[in-house]
Parts: sequence; structure tokens; C-alpha cells
Amino acid sequence: MTTRLSGTAAEELLRRLSASVRAAQLYSEGHPLVARNLDALMRALDAVHDALPSIVIGFVNAEVIVGEAPLSGVSGLEPFIRRLGEIGIERITLDRGVDAQELGALVRFIAEAPADARSAEQFPALPHARVGRVAVAERVDGTAADMTTFRALYSDAVRSAEQVWESTEQVGTPDPDLTRSVVDGLAQAVARNRSALMALTALREYDNYTFTHMVNVSILTMAQARALGVEGPLLREFGLAALLHDIGKVRTPREILQKADVLTPAEFEVMKRHVIDGAEILRATPDIPSLAPIVAFEHHLRLDGSGYPDVVRPTLNLATMLCSIADVYDAMRSHRAYQASFPTDRILAVMQRNDGRQFDQHLVRRFAQLVGVYPVGNLVRLTTDEVAVVVHTHAPDPFRPHVRVLVDRHGTRLSTPKDVHLWELAGQGDLAPAIARPLDADEIGIDPLALL
Repeated sequence: MTTRLSGTAAEELLRRLSASVRAAQLYSEGHPLVARNLDALMRALDAVHDALPSIVIGFVNAEVIVGEAPLSGVSGLEPFIRRLGEIGIERITLDRGVDAQELGALVRFIAEAPADARSAEQFPALPHARVGRVAVAERVDGTAADMTTFRALYSDAVRSAEQVWESTEQVGTPDPDLTRSVVDGLAQAVARNRSALMALTALREYDNYTFTHMVNVSILTMAQARALGVEGPLLREFGLAALLHDIGKVRTPREILQKADVLTPAEFEVMKRHVIDGAEILRATPDIPSLAPIVAFEHHLRLDGSGYPDVVRPTLNLATMLCSIADVYDAMRSHRAYQASFPTDRILAVMQRNDGRQFDQHLVRRFAQLVGVYPVGNLVRLTTDEVAVVVHTHAPDPFRPHVRVLVDRHGTRLSTPKDVHLWELAGQGDLAPAIARPLDADEIGIDPLALL
């Protein structure tokens, strides 16, 4: 669990940041009023960092999100928020350890950057201060525009994951600032609309499996962690560790990593080395939380002692167990040249086999409740022969989610889709409509995510 920031401390921080930017716009860098406002901002930030090691401030239209929660009723910030919008800043992350020089550089950049929505991309790399886009541009209310925003978020995260991978190949360690930026955005998205973001993990380009897998495992790990009460900086550590869980594969020969067939025993022995390589890479990377090399090393170990590497581990880290569940789930549902994708019920059955000796069954049950047997965004055929999209899972009965019927039993597309809560109809016995089977959206020609 993490300490929550008080509303008073959050508001004071925002007001001091706004005042500092305003002073920098009006006066030269050495003016006493500029220095005085920066000193006050530094004190407000120190008070925040007494409670939290890192604070993320998101700006969504006129709404401000501090940490994980919206902050309402703060007047006088409109010019400041408008200025951030002009230069493309929707998120500011400030880590404990930020000094007056870094804070001054941030304030001066906000005050002086040209009014260009891409100006934020020119923000200098600082050890403890970062700016970027917020994960979700606005609250999700189910419109097609919202899903367009989510698709853009997901695509950006995949591209950034590729850059993290390439930087590791080139210099031997991942770019910590870029990595944290990816996770900051995804963590805010998980906090705002976990189900919608999880639905997007089914949107993959198969030639980018490595990078979509990185992002998917990070999202699914943070979704599980948040459902268990993990929030704030610790949630981001879970997400960062999951994003980098396979980073050791940069040292795996490409002919093995990209082989389109099942690996031979000898090739698999080489592949298994990636857990050790990953731990070594992450231990050597500055500013990477210690949790990351632990998860990289452990994520193929199982509770019963099976898996690899060949070490004795009496207990596994919680982040490792959540990452392992996400890793297996995402790998099994992915279609690749040597493996057909599996439906969710089959995947969950695999994770529940061996009487729970490989995976913690409490966590597997929680994961089943989270994703549902039929995950959000899946197209399904009902026993009434209607076609529907899964809109929400229902934790008490993962087999009977909330669906939106799109096509009637005669095959006619409905002009107005109708919502059905399948669990409410269970009392009708054998006559109750239920899900008969999942469907392939490409074969039917419907984009289900645009209809959530």
C-alpha cells in the first residue's frame, strides 16, 4: 500500500508551480521574485516527497489529476493549464531528489517554450523531472473517439517499448527515462479505466510481438496489482518490472529469438539464459528500481520449484507472481507461426492445473475475475444466436458478463445495440441466454472496441 497525498498538499504544490511559471514569464531569470517563487515551490514539493517518493500530475482539459485522483475546486489555474496545453505538456512527473536547478529548468521551459503541441518533446532529459502526454486524454464514456485515444496510447507505448529495446541493444542498458515515461502513462490509464485499457491488449500486430508483449504484460500486471490495492509509485514499479521482464532477450541470438518453429532442446537452453541476462542488465542500469532485476530473474520460476533458472526459491515476489500470470496469459492468447492462440477459458485451465502447484491459485482466481472468461472487447455468439461484444466482466460469475448485442439471431445488424446483463438472467435456468462461444472479429467484419 502507498501513502495518499492530502488534498491540501496537492493544491499547494499546484499553486506554487503555477506561480513560479507566471513569475518566470514576467521577470528575468535572476529576478528576486523568480527566486522567491522557486523557493516556495521547492518547499511545497519537499512536503509532497515526505509522503511519496514520486508524484505525477496530469492535466486533462480543465481537470487536474494528482497521483491517482482528480483534484477539483482549485481556481485560478486556468492560464497555467492553458499554457501547458499550448506546449504539449499533459503530465509532469517529479521524483524525490529533484533539486532547485532541475526545478528551475522545468519552470523556465514551461514559461519560454514555443506554443507548439510538440514542444514537450524538446524538454531536456533531467534525472528527477519529466514531462509528457497523459495516458488518457479524457474520461472514457464509451464513444468511438475515446477508443481512438486509447488506440493512440497503446500504439505510442509499443513504439516506446521498441525504442527501449533498441537502446538496450545499442548501449547495453535500457533508457530509464523513456522506460519510466511509458510506465507513467500506462499506470495513469490503468487507474482511470482499467477494463478499457486491458481490452486494448488484444490489439496486436504479430510482427511486433516482442514489443506488444512488453506493453501487454505491463498493463496486465498493473491491472492485477491495482485490484489488490497497490497504487502510486509502487504500482509503477510493478509496471516497470513487468515491461522489462524479458529485456535479457536482447542478448539471445536473433536466429533463436525469431525462429518461426518450436525450439530444439539445445536452443531452449540458450533461450533460458535470458532471465539471468535480464537481471544482470537491470542491476547495471542506473535509476531502475531493485524490483525490476528480481522479476526478470524470477518470472519463469514456479511455486512448486519447477521452471528456470535452476535455483531454490522458497518464496516468489508478489510482482513476480503477477507478472508470470500476465506473461503466460498473453503468450498463450497470441497467434504465432508455431502456435495457435488459445481462448481465455483454456488459458485459465492451464494455470489452474497441477492443483495450483505452479501458480498461486488465489491470484489466478483474482485474475480470472479481472479479465473474465470472456474478456472485455471480445466478440461472442450467444445461445440465442445473437452476436455481442463483451462490455464489462462480472467478477462473481466470469462466465456471464455484461454484453452489448450487435447482431440479432437472423444475422441483421441492429441500428441500436442493446445491453444485456447475462448474470441477471441466470435464474431463468436452461432458457437463460448465455455465451456459446467467442468469435473472430476479423471474420465478422466488426470492430468491437469501437462499440464499447
